[in-house]
Amino acid sequence: MLVSRIAVTGIAPLIKRLFVAPGKGADLTDRPVRLSGYVSFKGEKRSLTERDLAKLASELVSRCLRSMPPRERISEDQLDAVADTLARTLYALGDLDMDDVQAVQLGHKEMAQQLRHRNARQISELSVDAAGLHDAILEIASLHVLHFFSQRSSFISRTLIEQSRKLERITKILDSLESQEASNLPEDFKFDEQYLRYMAQKHARLTIYGIDLVETPGQWPLDTAYLTLHAEPTEIEEADPLLFESGYTAVPLPSLPSDQVLTEHPRVMLRGVAGSGKTTLIQWLAVTAASQKLDPSLEYLRNRIPFVLPLRSITRKDKELPTPSGFLSAVGCPLSGIQPSGWAERTLAAGRALVMVDGIDEIPENEREETRTWLRDLLSVFPGNLWLTTSRPSAVPDKWLHAERFTELALSPMGYSDVAAFIHRWHKAAGASESFGSSLLAAVRRKQDLSRLATNPLMCGLICALHRERNAFLPDGRKELYDAALSMLYRRDRERNMGQPDGIHLREEPRIQLLQKIAHWMIRNNRAEMDRDLAERIISDALPSVASAASQGNSTQIFRHLLMRSGLLREPSPGRVDFIHRTFQDYLGAKRAIEVWDIGLLVANAGSSQWEDVIRMAVAHARPNERAELISHIMEDGDKSFVPSTRARLYLLAMACLEHAVELDPQVRKAVERRTAALLPPQSAEDVMALGEVGPMVLEFLPHDPNDMAINYDLAHYTVMTASMVGTDAAIPVLAAHAHSSKFPVRFQIVNSWRRFDTDRYAEEVISHLSDTDLFFPISSLQELTTLRRLGGRPLLEVRGTFSPDELIANIDPARLWQLRLSKGSITSDLGWLNYFSNLRVLHLEDEDATIDVSSLAGMKKLRTVHAGCKQVTGAGNLPLSITLRIY
Repeated sequence: MLVSRIAVTGIAPLIKRLFVAPGKGADLTDRPVRLSGYVSFKGEKRSLTERDLAKLASELVSRCLRSMPPRERISEDQLDAVADTLARTLYALGDLDMDDVQAVQLGHKEMAQQLRHRNARQISELSVDAAGLHDAILEIASLHVLHFFSQRSSFISRTLIEQSRKLERITKILDSLESQEASNLPEDFKFDEQYLRYMAQKHARLTIYGIDLVETPGQWPLDTAYLTLHAEPTEIEEADPLLFESGYTAVPLPSLPSDQVLTEHPRVMLRGVAGSGKTTLIQWLAVTAASQKLDPSLEYLRNRIPFVLPLRSITRKDKELPTPSGFLSAVGCPLSGIQPSGWAERTLAAGRALVMVDGIDEIPENEREETRTWLRDLLSVFPGNLWLTTSRPSAVPDKWLHAERFTELALSPMGYSDVAAFIHRWHKAAGASESFGSSLLAAVRRKQDLSRLATNPLMCGLICALHRERNAFLPDGRKELYDAALSMLYRRDRERNMGQPDGIHLREEPRIQLLQKIAHWMIRNNRAEMDRDLAERIISDALPSVASAASQGNSTQIFRHLLMRSGLLREPSPGRVDFIHRTFQDYLGAKRAIEVWDIGLLVANAGSSQWEDVIRMAVAHARPNERAELISHIMEDGDKSFVPSTRARLYLLAMACLEHAVELDPQVRKAVERRTAALLPPQSAEDVMALGEVGPMVLEFLPHDPNDMAINYDLAHYTVMTASMVGTDAAIPVLAAHAHSSKFPVRFQIVNSWRRFDTDRYAEEVISHLSDTDLFFPISSLQELTTLRRLGGRPLLEVRGTFSPDELIANIDPARLWQLRLSKGSITSDLGWLNYFSNLRVLHLEDEDATIDVSSLAGMKKLRTVHAGCKQVTGAGNLPLSITLRIY
């Protein structure tokens, strides 16, 4: 071949010019470093122009031509075309998606082939001889490129580290195996595989309530249905003013994607309202751990064995909470009978378990202390592992598991972007018209009552289904929404032409009457689940008064019909029954309580967090005089209470009930407003949590004039905290009114609430009016980044999402930026691109898993302080004395 006859001397210096000078260290990063990071004609390290590259290619052609026999040389008029084509081909070096180690492993011929492919069109225009010369020179150049890389000091380092990483992964697997008793290793390993397959299949599908319409599935694959929400600390940490002197602005920990909370905290108590996605998150983590299909952010689940323990299923009056050996049998796992003796204990002792205890709020209050003791015992015997517990926000006191070192986080309400993503996925999965999704999204933004409901996946699913079924017409209030949902569920069999597969046909009214009696028993006894035999006895007692049902079958047959056809009941484990969601139980139980005027039950439980939704729905179902009596009794109990927190809860509950009281004695309404006036504006974090649970109605009571709180700015702080917790666009005017505040805690709360609202509207009405003095502006999406650039940029930025250097360079104003905080996802090992920000004075690098080389920051003339919270920092010796490096 022609390439074998070209013996070119002096080509190595030309090839070397294609790449930047070698740096110190191993050039490591948490993602592959493309060759574009080394080329000298692209990126921030550019030292070779395209014209220079063309001259270099021409010189390569010239030297190769001199080494060829005269008879094999091509005509002079083709040499320019070869040189030009070769320059374009070499330019593609910057587009190869591989690092130096991968390139050497690939080989020079394959690399030349990949480069040819990227410039195939221009090469095809050459003559046969010219194309042959081009290919020959390209192979020689590729050989020298790989030789150049193999001689770099970093190449050996990278090769060794790649090998070390492989060894580390193997070591982790071996360590996890060695932690098990050798005598049980074969059977444990075999059972692990069986159990993980079972868990991956069991939790792989998710019911989205309300999607089961004609010709649409009742369930989605979990990877389609799952929507990553955010979790945030339940306590807000104030910034330390003393740290401003060093140029370091302290801020509280940002919110985390909910599926990454265990990366930061091995023990988490996750709070969230009904339908907020707590159980869905547990399913997602269980399936991810079981399948071991992990992206880098979920690497913490490597080799984890998931245990999903829903408390409502494993708690019984006549049974104790299970020990590890009974975990599987307690949840009805069919593999429980064949698990090796001691398998669960060995898994926990090895620290390999992911234990998820779901629904502390779904067990009676008198059983919660026993549950806490059970958890403490497990933690003391098996101190490692990952632990996740869930609860409704106020079901257990704050710091309930603080002594056990659990971090408390709360699931944030769905923001506008979350709702938009959910609506898009729902309509796509349901095969609905895209125009339906667009019109619904516009309605959610436009109508406050509707946006107030669309705060969690459960309610979003119902809204989507009703919107589609009713041809874009939607009810306004929560009661009307549930009424419509129940009607929709009743009609689904008829619309699917299901007939009467069990020989029973119940009209909507008797069906609801029977379901109400089951729900009423459950709320009276503080249960989220009951024995099937008991449910059948309740139906049996009710049948004589429901003639249309009694004429069609006995209690067992009627109950089975309700279980199979109502769409509201389910059997989570053999012999146990519950509602598909606690919200429907509360709604139906409250309706029955009003029908039988069980006011004593309602008032007696008004102070319990588990009864909040029941009370609200009872007021919605009641007639005007019944509403007035019920609300008055709640206020009277608040008046009698000597416990401030109990009194506040009852007053706030009475205020929350006003939302559902369409018609009410005006004197009662005034009495409620008078009592709650003492709680507003909020004056403590406890007030904020309580008022935030009330919902959008609280916004009309919050002061819009910050001048009213000029003396005590804490009131303004707590006011904006409350408004941001509401999380709907109705809160924007309140936050906008306080955007001109000079107080840091107020501005910090406002700026960190951006992600909960529509990006553009919030930016225009709120962000644009915030003083940027000592305030980091958080960036978690590309839309926020571009929007902030459109507003003129800001001097302090905190980049929380995953961005490439090119995206940051293109969308951050270098003239304004003087302090930058980068977190995991946006930190690269080579920091040379930061030289673009010539006015940068303070840099924060926060990624405990990253290895960085700071030597490329040496030329930044205005940089004074670098705070590095990374796994490894190299190149510090190359920094000038003017730059202070602080490693923590």
